[in-house]
Amino acid sequence: MFHFLLLLLLFILQISHFTSGKTTTITSSSSTKNNLVYTSCTNASYPKICIRTLSSYSTIKTPKDLAKASLNVSISRANKASKFLKNLKVKSKREKGAIVDCIEQISDSIYDLRKALFELKHLHKGYGFQFQINNLETWVSGALTYDDTCLDGFKEIDGNVRYDVKRKISNVAKVTSNALYLINQLDPSG
Repeated sequence: MFHFLLLLLLFILQISHFTSGKTTTITSSSSTKNNLVYTSCTNASYPKICIRTLSSYSTIKTPKDLAKASLNVSISRANKASKFLKNLKVKSKREKGAIVDCIEQISDSIYDLRKALFELKHLHKGYGFQFQINNLETWVSGALTYDDTCLDGFKEIDGNVRYDVKRKISNVAKVTSNALYLINQLDPSG
């Protein structure tokens, strides 16, 4: 339990470091979807990826819709990464072990992202809002931790497998980091 709390605290500190000084707050007063996506993604951790992955969603009308779409992107990318890992041909026992562990970590990441999406769909204004946001932050942060843990398993592995896995999992982590940023920008009044 202590280990989990320490990891969570470190991760939250890391996220607050990346988002400090960024004062853009998402409000529902944006006139168009593309404007909302662009203005909301400008200060995200990976703004170009944020804009590219979210601009095609036709259902985005509010900051909450944008946060839901970003979680859907994260879940989709994590599912694709998991499928990629399951089909990856490996040569060594060490690679096989790292792949098996990574598949489990990504599965746990997907589980946390789905919990976050469910919570976001039921987000209330006013009383209880901050509690729900804290839950969302915990689950999405947990998903990022699982992604990092997956990559840690490949530190001792050289070659194409490491490169391919790092590319796929880093992509998942980037869209998930953007989702966390967009969740952190939600306003209890809007």
